Amino acid sequence: MRKIAVPLAAAALALGLTACGAGSGGGSDDDDTLVVGATAVPAGEVLDYIKKNLAEKEGLKLEVKEFTDYVLPNTALQEGSLDANLYQNVPFLENFNKTKGTDLVSVADIYLPPMGAYSKHIKDISALKTGATVAVPNETTNEGRALKLLAAKGLIELKKDAGVTASPADITANPKKLTFKELEPAQLPRSLDDVDLAVINSNYALDAGLDPAKDSVLLESVKGNEYANVLAAKKGNEDDPRVKKLAKLLTSPEVRKFIQEKYKGSVLPVTGG
Repeated sequence: MRKIAVPLAAAALALGLTACGAGSGGGSDDDDTLVVGATAVPAGEVLDYIKKNLAEKEGLKLEVKEFTDYVLPNTALQEGSLDANLYQNVPFLENFNKTKGTDLVSVADIYLPPMGAYSKHIKDISALKTGATVAVPNETTNEGRALKLLAAKGLIELKKDAGVTASPADITANPKKLTFKELEPAQLPRSLDDVDLAVINSNYALDAGLDPAKDSVLLESVKGNEYANVLAAKKGNEDDPRVKKLAKLLTSPEVRKFIQEKYKGSVLPVTGG
């Protein structure tokens, strides 16, 4: 009987824990708490600023869960263990919905972390040698974004219809005979010793101690840029009063000032001015 009782007790405890969390927002023990997923920099830092300085005055209870990749924050949002997330742009979100069968929506544009190209071997992009190895993200829309950045500088040419999911297969001209190395986005900063150039998302660049405004040899233009990071929610939850409160705070003059002062051009607020 003891052998049976222990598993039954464990099962009962697990069931009880599940039941306690079942009705709570984003898996929190507090029904009023908004649970938001984010990458550490800059999203986690921006949300932490709001939690410490602005949320209480707005009557918002905020819990931030940090992630180190680009898949789990959306998976968790779809499954309901998060109420919202902040880390992605609309092209990424739309492609994720299309390929993963999720139904996530953008709530508000928050800031632009411009993608940049970095090198430990050259100080100016014009010094990139023929036959150089260039590391790019292996994630579909971020790889397309990286290639568009290189194309804008004239290093390569892409098919006119390549779009946001462009890959090396869409390159129509490569005058410098560049070789492309596709890596997990989080691994790109660590690849700088081994490649001539790496095109890195700003959150991973900042997390690695790189300053996009100072350290990049090539940086995206802000004008007409479609890659602003957005606050996202599962479809149907975008009108949740707690999500609306967070969107209001994220686009407030206080947060705009925080972003401008902390990141000094490496992350650019796109609303709230």
